[in-house]
Amino acid sequence: MFFDIGAGEILGLAILGVILVGPERLPHVASEAAKLVKKLRALSQTATAELRENLGPGFENLQPADLHPKTFIKKQLADALDENQKPVTKKINAKIDPDLL
Repeated sequence: MFFDIGAGEILGLAILGVILVGPERLPHVASEAAKLVKKLRALSQTATAELRENLGPGFENLQPADLHPKTFIKKQLADALDENQKPVTKKINAKIDPDLL
């Protein structure tokens, strides 16, 4: 499953939901939760589409997971290194300006 939740956890959450919400209000709460998830999914898809559109060419296959800084940098470095090029092994001495700290 998506969050790596097994059948036992789902059953436990269902029992907890019946206890906390009550059996008479549980269907209404479940439908409201489903509507919320649907709205969040649509919102994220819209935001991703707008981001792709605003970033321009080269980002047509952008996924939200690609926006994690480590993933983004790895992907950009992999694209920058051509198959015929060797990775840069030159050591760079970067110095931090103490006034910026």
